[in-house]
Amino acid sequence: MDYTVDGKDIILKQPDFDLAQTLDCGQAFRWTALPDGSFEGYYLDSFLHISPESEAGVFRLHNTAERDLLDKWYNYLDLSTDYGELKRRFSEDETLAKACEYAGGIRLLRQDSWEALSSFIISQNNNIPRIKGIIGRLCEHWGGYPSLEDLQGETAESLGFLRSGFRAKYLVDAVRKLSDGTLSLEKIQTLPIDEAEAELRRIKGVGAKVANCTLLFGMYRTEAFPVDVWMKRALERWYPNGLPECVRGVEGIAQQYLFHYIRTAVK
Repeated sequence: MDYTVDGKDIILKQPDFDLAQTLDCGQAFRWTALPDGSFEGYYLDSFLHISPESEAGVFRLHNTAERDLLDKWYNYLDLSTDYGELKRRFSEDETLAKACEYAGGIRLLRQDSWEALSSFIISQNNNIPRIKGIIGRLCEHWGGYPSLEDLQGETAESLGFLRSGFRAKYLVDAVRKLSDGTLSLEKIQTLPIDEAEAELRRIKGVGAKVANCTLLFGMYRTEAFPVDVWMKRALERWYPNGLPECVRGVEGIAQQYLFHYIRTAVK
């Protein structure tokens, strides 16, 4: 990462980073694309307006203090990871080489574990505009993304204003189990990946996909590998005998390239 302070803004030089491929690919739901190619969004209650500059690989973080870049956005945007090296590694595989070339600006967003879990509970059998609408109503009601404490005592009925359907009862169960000590996100983060997935699946309505999305996006467990209908097609088409050795330990990051590639590029 290379950056300079420009008045109230930060100028960030970061290769292997594309705003749309990263912020609008379905891994987070609180980002909005603006007509000029910039994005506005939130990490918990921290707001960011980020836009591409005319020079490739250069971005402007508007009204952003240097301390906020270092304390929040550096981690959230995974700026410490060398995605160029990851892409070189993945390109040992023919299909992944094409996927990395097609969408080489994808980065993993390192989200808050509770926000990731609750967001992906809401995302089940849902489309992105509707997911964003539900989460928008959630944040508007509480003046920011609600904590576990904010949601204690809520019921599926009291959350009816979200218009989230059957997902409300799953959200309520997650709040209850995490609040009463039945489950701990901090403990889950340290468990072997299979045990961590099994713990998350103790929450009503949380299956393999939501559990792995939580592990990947909310806990930076890069070995987690969410599988939805698109990834099932990718695995059946290209990897019927399993993923290639070159992705071991970072299967979840490879998944991001494959997901974007099969969903938007492959007929």
